Amino acid sequence: MLSRAATASLSVSAVSANPSKPSFFFSNTSKFLGLNHNLSFSAPNRLSNFPCLSWNTKKTANKSRMASFTTRASAQPLKNADELIDSVETFIFDCDGVIWKGDKLIDGVPETLELLRSKGKRLVFVTNNSTKSRKQYGKKFETLGLNVNEEEIFASSFAAAAYLKSINFPKDKKEDGEKKIELKPGFRMEHDENVGAVVVGFDRYFNYYKVQYATLCIRENPGCLFIATNRDAVTHLTDVQEWAGGGSMVGAISGSTQREPLVVGKPSTFMMDYLATKFGITKSQICMVGDRLDTDILFGQNGGCKTLLVLSGVTTLSMLQNPKNTIQPDFYTNKISDFLSLRAATV
Repeated sequence: MLSRAATASLSVSAVSANPSKPSFFFSNTSKFLGLNHNLSFSAPNRLSNFPCLSWNTKKTANKSRMASFTTRASAQPLKNADELIDSVETFIFDCDGVIWKGDKLIDGVPETLELLRSKGKRLVFVTNNSTKSRKQYGKKFETLGLNVNEEEIFASSFAAAAYLKSINFPKDKKEDGEKKIELKPGFRMEHDENVGAVVVGFDRYFNYYKVQYATLCIRENPGCLFIATNRDAVTHLTDVQEWAGGGSMVGAISGSTQREPLVVGKPSTFMMDYLATKFGITKSQICMVGDRLDTDILFGQNGGCKTLLVLSGVTTLSMLQNPKNTIQPDFYTNKISDFLSLRAATV
């Protein structure tokens, strides 16, 4: 999903540099967009308008993030729900592991969201899962019995689209017909030399053709961007086990190109800055609620927000309290419906 008009699932994508003959490559969910090189492309200059993003060709981006992170005191169990609720104006929720797990709604979520809305809180839902459009996510919320407006939903694919729009990438696209490689003597794979960016998100149909095509574009096309919606290690495709996340696809291409991607999803602050501008939100008046330390909680901390970890998804209490864990949220609790039980206990 690289345009607002077409919000299909995003996987490996590339952006063509020739406006007169846009070239696209994708299998079911992979898309290539056109980029006009008359824009005098320069990676550092293009990113100058987004100080929260940095282009790094060495494998140091994540390390530098962690190096700049100041270790906080151990997270405190949430005891006074009203105090936290009254201290902020906006709650940003991760989805998988917080609102649902797979296709199963987590207990108490509808009542909790209703409570927060009744107290005048703005609710925003941000997910690193790039497999659905806003409309599709809206349908999922509706199917699960939740009243959520599409305008409150932001996926990492939306972040990628917003970033590409900000640097004037066109919206043209076409499918590749599920191409595959036939490795036979003398075979040489051709690629579009006009591709100006490769975008990688979660892809259920990831294959060697996509890895090789993306590799050729990144390594051989001058100035070609490498953008990732996220680097999540795992995802919840079902509610019974963890599955390899988008980070596995990103890692395959990063390994073959020796390039680190520009990540636009959590924990990058690109989305937080976008939301703050769009809604006029003061970041100190936001509470980020998530189930992952290295994406959700770090996302909130990088953005200067309060943070609440819920133990209903990826992170367990033992993981949180592990001495090697340096990412400590302000508070933690079992699930967001604890807002209800904690309030009832203090009445």
